[in-house]
Amino acid sequence: MDDQRLTEELYDSLFAVRARVHTELKELAWEAGLTDTQAEALWRLSRGREMTARRLADLLQCDASTATSMIDRLERRGLVRRVPHPVDRRAKVIQLTPEGCALRDRVVQHTTEHSPFAHLGHESKLRLYALLREGSTAPARRTRPPASTAP
Repeated sequence: MDDQRLTEELYDSLFAVRARVHTELKELAWEAGLTDTQAEALWRLSRGREMTARRLADLLQCDASTATSMIDRLERRGLVRRVPHPVDRRAKVIQLTPEGCALRDRVVQHTTEHSPFAHLGHESKLRLYALLREGSTAPARRTRPPASTAP
């Protein structure tokens, strides 16, 4: 198989994994009364890092106002809270509440049990992780010039 065909096959496989993960997450989100994006937000917040609305928007690939609206809905449900940022007085950190942690744990358990990687052994998962990290952290190559910033 030549390199171009192999790359196409890799993309096909990544799209298939993405579709499977998305379907699983969507089903669980529906059962929990969340949108799939809200469930993904809980997943992202589960890493324990300081997370601002701006950072969450970047991870979810949405604009800040969309993330803020979603955080508002999660806050009304008692799943997250906003607390002062430890360094930046202008910013708030989004934290999971105990109820949010319980639901996040359910999301993590469900996705882990239904993972397309569940059948892989530990060493295979480590190799796949290393390869995916290598691919996801490589600098992007531009295929076209950036949009003009001229008026």
